[in-house]
Amino acid sequence: MTSIFQRALGPDFARLHPRLQRRFSVGLDSGEACVGFGTMERVWHGGAFVRPFLALGATRNILVPDTGRGVPFTIVNFPYLDSHGRETVTFAHSFFFPARRRRFDATMVFDPRRGGVVDYLGTHQHLASDLELRAGEDGSLLIRSGEHRFREGVVDVRVPSLVGGDAEVCESYDERAGCFRVRVRVVNRRFGPLFGYEGSFSVDYVPTAGRPVRSDLRPRREEVRL
Repeated sequence: MTSIFQRALGPDFARLHPRLQRRFSVGLDSGEACVGFGTMERVWHGGAFVRPFLALGATRNILVPDTGRGVPFTIVNFPYLDSHGRETVTFAHSFFFPARRRRFDATMVFDPRRGGVVDYLGTHQHLASDLELRAGEDGSLLIRSGEHRFREGVVDVRVPSLVGGDAEVCESYDERAGCFRVRVRVVNRRFGPLFGYEGSFSVDYVPTAGRPVRSDLRPRREEVRL
């Protein structure tokens, strides 16, 4: 079985830079996790009016309300089977600001009906988004979020575009510097830029055989609805 990203990209997966191919091959069959560590050259957010929304999102590890330059950063991609029997890969981002650490958590699964990856955000997976993945001409991986859905109890609604944010992610490998580079930008269609970051990191691959996913990487609530 291939990773969830290989399944979503299909033949385009072979167009990714070889370092990206290995990084996004992380899954149950790969037998390894990917741990990244580096520095975000810039972490930013939009105008003052977005700060209350960012602060609210931060309570569930969905958004980052702080800004800074030269911010130490880690990301952990660990594959595991969730409580619904689905192969899941963590994207646990940590930003180490001078006064505090901020987390931005996502867990990703493959949706066989849509043939793509679904991104659950935060500690309780209340927000789910379809992801569009494609390989860039330079071997980079380009990711755009699609429709957002909010799920809590019997509530199952589509998040209007005026409220939600469209995420754009570009991850590449810099041969000259010998590191991965990432650029993330979240924009509201009416109010403009909300949040983003850009920087570089290196990775280590860690064997997962016999190692359960750490409790702090796993969501407190796992949503079955895609």
